[in-house]
Parts: sequence; C-alpha cells; structure tokens
Amino acid sequence: MKITNKQWIYTERPSGQIGEEHYKLNVEELNSDNLNEGEVLVKALYLSVDPYMRIQQSTHNTWEKPHSLGIVQGGGMVGEVIASRSTKLKNGDFVNCYKGWQQFAIVQENEARLLNPEVAPISTALGVLGMPARVAYFGLLEAGKLKKEDTVVVSGAAGAVGSTVVQIAKIKGCKVIGIAGTQEKLDFLTDELGADAVINYKEHRSLEEMTAALNNAAPNGIDVYYDNVGGVITDAVFNLINHKARILICGQISQYNHGLETPELGPRFLHKMLYTRATIQGILSRDYNDRMEEMLAEMGPWLKEGKLKYKETILDGFDNLPKALAGMFEGVNTGKMIVKV
Repeated sequence: MKITNKQWIYTERPSGQIGEEHYKLNVEELNSDNLNEGEVLVKALYLSVDPYMRIQQSTHNTWEKPHSLGIVQGGGMVGEVIASRSTKLKNGDFVNCYKGWQQFAIVQENEARLLNPEVAPISTALGVLGMPARVAYFGLLEAGKLKKEDTVVVSGAAGAVGSTVVQIAKIKGCKVIGIAGTQEKLDFLTDELGADAVINYKEHRSLEEMTAALNNAAPNGIDVYYDNVGGVITDAVFNLINHKARILICGQISQYNHGLETPELGPRFLHKMLYTRATIQGILSRDYNDRMEEMLAEMGPWLKEGKLKYKETILDGFDNLPKALAGMFEGVNTGKMIVKV
C-alpha cells in the first residue's frame, strides 16, 4: 500500500519569533509493503506542540545537540496503526510515539506506547497523561520533595505542565499560587483547578511589583517554586523563598524567542540560596521516560475519579503546526497545545 506523506521540515534557525518561514512542507511516498519485522505504519491523529521545541532550535548545545536542519521537526504523535508486522501491535491499535510533524510514520514496536481509549481520550497521551504530566509529577514529588502544607508557586500555571503541577500540589494538601497572563486563565486556575491565589504577571511587570504581589499571596514565604517561565517572576521568587526551599526549573519560556543565544541578565540571587540553604534543580521529562507506568498508576485513577482535570487547545489542520508553535509564545493556549491532523 502506497501512501502520500506530508512532513514539516525544519529549515532555518530563528533569531526571534518562530514562524512558518522557518519550515518547509515536504511530500514523500511511503509503502507499507516495505515494513520490516517488528515495524508498524502509524497514521497521525494528533501531533504535539511544545515549548521545548524552541530550545532545540538554539545554536548552542542544551540537553542535546541543536535540532538538525533539513529533517522532520521532532515531536510527539498519537495515531492509529494502519499496517503491522508486529506481534505486539495490530491494525486499529492507538499508540503514542515520538515521530515528529508528519502525517504517517514507520515505527518500531518498542518505540510505541499502546493506548487504551476506554481509560481516557487518546489525545491525553500528549498532555495530562503524557510527557508534560511526567515532568510535572516526578519534578514536583521527587525532585521537589513536596510536603503537605507547603506553599507552592507555579509560573506558566495554565499551561500543560503548570496546570498539572497545580492540581498535584492541591491533591497533596498544599497551598498553591498560580501565575498566568489572562483573566480567563486565572479563572480556570481558581474555579476549575482550585488554586488558592492567582497573579496576572502582565499587571506586575517590574521586580518590585511582582515581589509585592507574591508577598501578598504568600505572606509566609515560598517552599516550592515550579518555574516554567523565568524572567522577572523568577527574580521575584528568590526574594521570598523559605528555609530549605526547593526551586525547580522546568522551562524559561520568557527567554526562548530572544534570549536563547544571549540570555537577559537578572538580579543576583546566590546569596539568598546561601541564607536559606535552598536548592535549585533543572528537571526534564526525559529523565523519567522509563517510569511512565509508575506515574499512570496514580494519575490515571485521579483522572477517572475527576480529581484531575485538563484543558486542550486543539488547532485543526496539519498545515497549522508552525502557527501553533508560534502561538504558544503569545499565550494563545490554555492547557496542552495540540494539532489535530
């Protein structure tokens, strides 16, 4: 069976805002008759759009070498098996794999995670039961050593990772302060996710203003800071951290478009780390790749019982993938950003 496959090829490194001009649309032909033993052909149904993609477009090494030019933009995929030479996966199975921005992909059976659509909608494998949830769960509970009654501040709190962090912290008995940029997102955090306090960062743009807002929301200081944004918000948090606070760096989205090559400088904070004996740690979802089942064992029932909620911003159309990525840096999404193919 011959199939025409459309792909978004990453062709140019952006110096600022990412856009469609940094990609080209490619068309190739796939043939399911050429599958090797243990391979399946997957038809993409949903493709993931994530802030880390912009990090990979830096000219510098990050957690890995820069994303190569001239190849398919990497990313998560949820799709249906339409041809199989696997003993583990059959036609009609739904799977999650990392095969990038393309409509079809040939996948090794051990590179695909079988999904059960009766447990949760399959799109959740890209969000609340997928990669963003993994870094939220293990980052907060393991790296963050979360304790009941901690005061937790979450920047980017209405995003895929942040909204999951907010809920895990609430389920574990903590006070949670969420930071986001629109009233709609603030209402989502309080009315649906149960955040104890919220801050609109667009109304507190200076260090002094953000410090005052955080101090008002957390008069007893901050025990855990889950950082998805960086910039002034993070600078302000260091003014209010408690003894042995845990600071978790998951993302720095405020810096991605214009600060990857030459990061902006902020206040010096190491003396505050000294005084409080706090810890600061970077966390990546890939650090916990082999622990998905451990996470799903606890978070799956939370979702089924209604303790864990989620939102997805879904754009229709494969051709909208670059637009969706650019939109993340303009705050257009609440929860997980996904493109429906």
